[in-house]
Amino acid sequence: MQQTSEPRLRARTFTCMGTVISLTVAADAHKAPQAAADELEAATAVVERLFTELDSIFSLYRPDSEASRLVRGELALPEASGEMRARYEEAAEWRLLTEGAFTPERPDGALDLSGIVKGHAIREAGMSLLALGMANWCLNAGGDVLVGGSPNPGTDVPWRAGIVDPADRRTLLAGFPLGGAAPCPPVGKTADGGTRVALATSGSAERGDHIWSVTAGTAEFRQVSVAAADVVTADVLATAIVAGGVPMLNRATAMWDIEALAVRANGELLATGGFRR
Repeated sequence: MQQTSEPRLRARTFTCMGTVISLTVAADAHKAPQAAADELEAATAVVERLFTELDSIFSLYRPDSEASRLVRGELALPEASGEMRARYEEAAEWRLLTEGAFTPERPDGALDLSGIVKGHAIREAGMSLLALGMANWCLNAGGDVLVGGSPNPGTDVPWRAGIVDPADRRTLLAGFPLGGAAPCPPVGKTADGGTRVALATSGSAERGDHIWSVTAGTAEFRQVSVAAADVVTADVLATAIVAGGVPMLNRATAMWDIEALAVRANGELLATGGFRR
């Protein structure tokens, strides 16, 4: 009988952008333990440096950041860095696509790109991990998840992302397969055959009411999770659906190849087919 070795999952965490970021790497069981540990340490350092650099530009909690200078009127957007202008342009494009449900400005008109910066940081970190030659990993930044490969190297087993119940943060409401190969029916696959590798969750359950509703009255959804083929799409649309309610949920699921799970204020669930399965 042929024996197979179990893969080793190793994780490192750090804090940035007001949340905990964790990087889990699935090392091939045949790789030397010290080599796997060194690889993870180097990768975590790269990811942490990337998040820290972006936080120094976009954080509104840091008075010396470029974002804070823009809010105070000490700097005009045309004079801002290329990174700041690129993220504003990306956020402005999403505002058009979501018909204003996602916006780069606060209700008082101040520029606030926090709705897209974390997703962008995760996206850039994922690209860095791939550039380092790492194939099997899971990056989790405050519940927004991006994966590469499989937790079981050499197989098509997907990573499993959990969604916390907003009514009880100690329990999971649902799980969703990311990366790897999706089960049949293809829950984790996009319509064109691509694999969903990202899951983002937005709402008031963990961070309070930090999303501005564009619907009249109280926001319809307490929490929204979106699975997509890229993390910025998942993150932006989760935020937009919380802000725009059922009309934006209908628009998002019609325009983008996503799966969504929305929790109403009364606890009722609205789910696309992938989450229902």
